Amino acid sequence: MNILLFVLLGVFIFMMFRRNKKAREQQTKLQSQFAPGVDVMTSFGLFGRIVSMDDAENKVVLELSPGNFATVHRQAVTKVIEAPEAAAVEVPDDASSLGEQAQAGPAADPAETPEESIKRLNGEDKKDS
Repeated sequence: MNILLFVLLGVFIFMMFRRNKKAREQQTKLQSQFAPGVDVMTSFGLFGRIVSMDDAENKVVLELSPGNFATVHRQAVTKVIEAPEAAAVEVPDDASSLGEQAQAGPAADPAETPEESIKRLNGEDKKDS
């Protein structure tokens, strides 16, 4: 019985060290991708672009929006944001398909004036109940 407990304890310790090693490798891989110009997300939800890095003090300067900078600890950056690939949008050669889409949905009459459209969208064309 004692041998079984020691074996279970050994397996538990082994799994704990293995999980820590994987997390450390993943963090190292992530930090190797850090470079100026890379879009990242911090652990507290800020999105920005890396402007500069200070390896001696483990600081990263992020540009949150043009002219707005934030300095965060290097470990606070938890995710590299990759630019989404542009989806190919199929554009028809003629406008015939646009008429079919307009008829299928709850769109307005094509002869509707802009003023009538505004009234319809604001719900002013409905009678008061």
